[in-house]
Amino acid sequence: MFNKKYYYLFKIQYLGYRFHGWQKQPNVKTVQLMIERTLKFILEEQKFRILAAGRTDAKVSANEGAFELFLNDAPINDFDAFLTLFNHNLPQDIRALSMREVDDKFNIIQSSKTKEYLYLFTEGQKNHPFCAAMVTTILDPLDIELMKQGAALFQGKHNFKSYCYKPSDKGIFMREIDSCELVENTIFTANFFPEKSYILRVKGKGFGRNQIRLMMGALINLGRGDVSLDFIKESLLPENNRVIEYIAPASGLILNKVEFEE
Repeated sequence: MFNKKYYYLFKIQYLGYRFHGWQKQPNVKTVQLMIERTLKFILEEQKFRILAAGRTDAKVSANEGAFELFLNDAPINDFDAFLTLFNHNLPQDIRALSMREVDDKFNIIQSSKTKEYLYLFTEGQKNHPFCAAMVTTILDPLDIELMKQGAALFQGKHNFKSYCYKPSDKGIFMREIDSCELVENTIFTANFFPEKSYILRVKGKGFGRNQIRLMMGALINLGRGDVSLDFIKESLLPENNRVIEYIAPASGLILNKVEFEE
């Protein structure tokens, strides 16, 4: 018997600190696992599967991530009621923001989209322990103005092979970053945050494995005085062999927004 299928795009938020990333894995708690458990409970016997717009690593958070729900047999008629039920049963560190129906031509992986990542950090001081879930603390003093210059170098089309973890010979390393800037944090605030914190804001259509964290690692080394602006310039050249050894901690990275072209 033919089963009719229905397709829904969800936007979600989650704090990644206690999860081993998005993708379901044996014997560990992941975002995908908790979402699928919740959907299985509220959909009961109805068959479904989900697919994310991208897989975040362990401890990485999302202010606005996305996944697609593929549903068999019967549609969801009342979106508001479904979202309320979904959120009621999700764990407290995951929240569904919105949902909308899409058609079978929509492909959450291949559909053109832009992602914006933020990396939140402080420098030169020990922070309140509550910051650990979303703010990376660099105890060394950093030259923030020099790091701002370094961040601007990543903008545009470059060879990002040095900024891909364990790159293969078949990888796609020529990528374009729409915008990259380091600014003072005015987005996320709390009374236990230090007086000043900073954000690396990066926007583009696609990123390699650990690319943002390796970019941030290079900027931290720049701010410490371990490398120069010329090092970063050379690391982006077509035939460079530079190796970026320092990967910035995962807990400071936030998937801030995923935008799909209609």
